[in-house]
Amino acid sequence: MFARLAEHYRSVVEDLVMSLRALADGLQQQGIAATCYVCGDGRDGHGASFVADLGDGHMVRFLVSDYGINWVESRNGHELVKLEGAEAIQELERVAKALREDVISTVSLANRA
Repeated sequence: MFARLAEHYRSVVEDLVMSLRALADGLQQQGIAATCYVCGDGRDGHGASFVADLGDGHMVRFLVSDYGINWVESRNGHELVKLEGAEAIQELERVAKALREDVISTVSLANRA
C-alpha cells in the first residue's frame, strides 16, 4: 500500500511540475514576470519552484517536491500567506483561474475595439 501511495504522490508532483511550467510560459507570454525552475531528471527527486510577480510588490511562490508542496504569498517582501499540501494546490488553482479570466476579458475588450 505504501509503495502505491508513494508512486501516486510522485505522479502528482510530476503533474504539478508540468502545470507550473505551462503556467509560467503562459504568464510570460502575457508580459507577467514568472519563472519555473525544475529540478531532478523527471523521475526520483523531481520538483519545481514557481515564482510570479503579480504587480504592486505582490509575489507568489509555489514549491513542489518529493518533500512537500507549499505556497507563499508576499507583498513588498513581507509574507502574507503560507499554505501547504492540498490548500497550496487549491490556492494555485484559484490564482491561475483569476489570471486566465483577466486574460480572457482583456482579449475580449481588445476584440471589441
